Amino acid sequence: MSSEVKKERVQMDPKYIITLTVTLLITCVVVAGLLGGVNAITEEKIAAINWENTVAAMKAVVADPEGTEFSDALELTGDMTAAAEGAGATLDSVYEVLVGGENAGYAIKVVASGSQGSIEMMVGVDGEGAVTGVSIVSHSETSGIGTKVMGNEATASGVGVLDQFQGKSAADGTLAVGSNVDAITGATVSTRGVTTGVNAALAVAGAMG
Repeated sequence: MSSEVKKERVQMDPKYIITLTVTLLITCVVVAGLLGGVNAITEEKIAAINWENTVAAMKAVVADPEGTEFSDALELTGDMTAAAEGAGATLDSVYEVLVGGENAGYAIKVVASGSQGSIEMMVGVDGEGAVTGVSIVSHSETSGIGTKVMGNEATASGVGVLDQFQGKSAADGTLAVGSNVDAITGATVSTRGVTTGVNAALAVAGAMG
């Protein structure tokens, strides 16, 4: 005894297939557009927050924060990056400091090595080539030791470890802990890291003329 199994073909209306395809295509385009819009908005917000943080760091290293404006990041040249590398640090970015619309120096962001990782800092250098301030942007130094340097704790001389760099220039020679820079007790490596960054910033400013 045998039986036959009948297979039925499901025929679909070509118009239905076209409509379904178009609907799916439109849905994908709309979703992609929405995601793109969300990403664009998110990127804009992140960029705005990063710029606010950068401005805050720059204001912390100039003599007159309220009366100072800053340019967008300048284009880095080979001489500028080489100057930072020659001092043992990495150049991140450079901004022109403007007072009354005129150049009054530069805010230079550099990255140097600390005891536990990288120390990212902003260094202000005036038109005469002297340091106007040092601000720590980010770090991973040891809590209670290296963080004393990052927090500008006073050295044995009574001056903040970061504040001591104010007024320093290339005319003082290479800055070095134990020579013309005081370290925080127990945080010599962290202090050296900041010192390296300041030397690099001065070298970059010098390379810019």
